[in-house]
Amino acid sequence: MASKSRASIDTFRSYVDSDFARPNLFQVELNFPSALTGSATQGSATSDLKKRSLVLVKAANLPASTVGVIEVPFRGRTLKIAGDRTYEPWTVTVMNDAKFQLRSYFELWISKIQYQNENYSDFAKISDYQTSATVRQLGRQGDILRSYEFQGVFPTNVSAIDLAWESNDSIEEYTVEFQVQYWNQKTDTEAETLDQTATS
Repeated sequence: MASKSRASIDTFRSYVDSDFARPNLFQVELNFPSALTGSATQGSATSDLKKRSLVLVKAANLPASTVGVIEVPFRGRTLKIAGDRTYEPWTVTVMNDAKFQLRSYFELWISKIQYQNENYSDFAKISDYQTSATVRQLGRQGDILRSYEFQGVFPTNVSAIDLAWESNDSIEEYTVEFQVQYWNQKTDTEAETLDQTATS
């Protein structure tokens, strides 16, 4: 007699140790190159931009992990062996405030990498325009479940913002695509949260 598979909702629940992660509970922390802010207010301006990114970045993603495949043919069959790791671009969606505070720095960042009207850059070294960013998955109690830190990031696309007279009851949004050298899982259970930012 064929065996039957039976499982109750209690059995299902028992395999979930605490809760499920929720895709709307996250925060993104962007670090801007220090060369983008004036020397007199460099530290405070950079800190302010980082705090604004915690609030204004409304969509992102936890990174994929991709290792290439090398297919070696042999007598009508194919042996698959591991190739090189690749890192896809990382894209965030940003809400645009009326002062364009984050967007103005994204535009400045990308224009200093490559001028609009000539083949010129303000950055003498690669490390001057590449920085880091962190995306954190949050729990329902505000705790940090997991963090990923992106290294060597820099923007290569600041998207257009569509304007239209019929766009009522909506706010402006745009995307920024970053190139990524690599990412790693990060332990930062004491990282700054939105509540701490509001009171600092």
